[in-house]
Amino acid sequence: MPIDLASVNWIYVAVLAVFVFIASLLGNFLSFYHRGLAAFMTAILFAVAFVFWSYYPHNLPLPTRLAPEQVAAPAAPAATAPAPVKPLNPVRTIAPPQ
Repeated sequence: MPIDLASVNWIYVAVLAVFVFIASLLGNFLSFYHRGLAAFMTAILFAVAFVFWSYYPHNLPLPTRLAPEQVAAPAAPAATAPAPVKPLNPVRTIAPPQ
């Protein structure tokens, strides 16, 4: 499987799923069950909730990022550049034809 499920922040996924559920309920109630308007209002309500959750400094101990901070790995030692390859033809100048 290309996704490493062990590295998924499941609390963050659950919080966003709750936001989508609540936004969907509110969008349906506010649009009087019209599907197109409900979808539009759900998207707007979710965007508002997501921006509030991710960027407002509410000082809650819950996750606010998709991935944890990555610690930089130590740099590998620099490899020396290989010696330049000499051309097979020893002529290094181009002379105009005579």
